[in-house]
Amino acid sequence: MRFAHVFIAFEEFISFSVYQVVELISSAIGDLVQGIYYENSYSAEDGLGEGVDVTSWEDQTFLSHGALLAKSCQAAMQLAKHDREAQRLAYLYGKHLSLGHKLNSDLQPFVKTRLAEITSFSLSAAPVVLHRQIVGKEKWHQHLQEARTLRNQLDYTKLLAAVKSEKGVSSAVDLCRYHSNMALEAIQAFPSSEARSALENIATAVTKF
Repeated sequence: MRFAHVFIAFEEFISFSVYQVVELISSAIGDLVQGIYYENSYSAEDGLGEGVDVTSWEDQTFLSHGALLAKSCQAAMQLAKHDREAQRLAYLYGKHLSLGHKLNSDLQPFVKTRLAEITSFSLSAAPVVLHRQIVGKEKWHQHLQEARTLRNQLDYTKLLAAVKSEKGVSSAVDLCRYHSNMALEAIQAFPSSEARSALENIATAVTKF
């Protein structure tokens, strides 16, 4: 009888853990939908991306690109019966890794050596957002006007040169390195192992352009 009681208690504990994980992943999917909605709203209301500053960029990016990874890392710790501190650190690792990865992706058009390879890039990309914050609205509009073609289209090569002329690109690189370092810091509390080394290599890789 005592064994049966222990088994039932264990089964209930497992069921509760699974329920928590399902709830966590469900909330991440909700974050994803919300993040995509915000991105589409900005695109629809302001084709120049002026409604996005670096703070809102990070918030939107976390919702649309980071929440699922961060909460999946947390869920893995829950299923493995780690304590709340381990879950929190895993969540932070996933959060900062995803932001670093998105920054790396946004930076790609700006770190290519051959301008002929550039066809277009998002005006809500991190280097553009940071550039716009640095130079101000008036100068940003001037850059856009100078990049307009006779058909009222954007010459992205000219616009890229304008963005690279200021500190938007270097600021995005610094921000990428910051998130990589924060991801690395989050997992230092875990014991040294092949798994931790692999996670460290992933976090370091996002700073390679």
